[in-house]
Amino acid sequence: MARLIAFFGKLDKAGRIAENVALMIVLAGMVIVAFLQIIAREVFDTGVIWANELIRLMVLWLAMVGAVAACRDNRHIRIDLLSHLLPEKIVTAIRIFVDLFAAVVCAVVAWLVWEFIKLEVELEFTVLGDLPVFPAHVIVPLAFALLSYRFGVLVIKQTLELFTSPEEEASP
Repeated sequence: MARLIAFFGKLDKAGRIAENVALMIVLAGMVIVAFLQIIAREVFDTGVIWANELIRLMVLWLAMVGAVAACRDNRHIRIDLLSHLLPEKIVTAIRIFVDLFAAVVCAVVAWLVWEFIKLEVELEFTVLGDLPVFPAHVIVPLAFALLSYRFGVLVIKQTLELFTSPEEEASP
């Protein structure tokens, strides 16, 4: 069991590093492309035809990877009006239910978007001129699958916390 926990700890750490690197690369790329497009338009009275579409795709990638990164630390947007009024155990139980629902919804959305992308590939849709759509849009089902996984992990953690007494947590 300890090996399995250590393995998932290493997997989580690798995922965090990959998410952070992806966020930095996409954000830096987006800023560079936008800057170069502005310079090309203002200084040289020209521009790259596909630059605006590339920036929109980069915003999509940034949003999807950012959502996964926010969910990993339980920092996603949450409306918790009652969390200050109800006992902690009830709030935790409600969060377990909500996070389980979110995991299921994200899994369904991932599957549906994957089916849609398969249709786009079959119909030979393109982006950025004549590039296939698959590499540009694959982030959406991937991110929703990762969100589903992250919500599932939150459900497991919160369930364990709900049924673990404070004395058990304090003992070595």
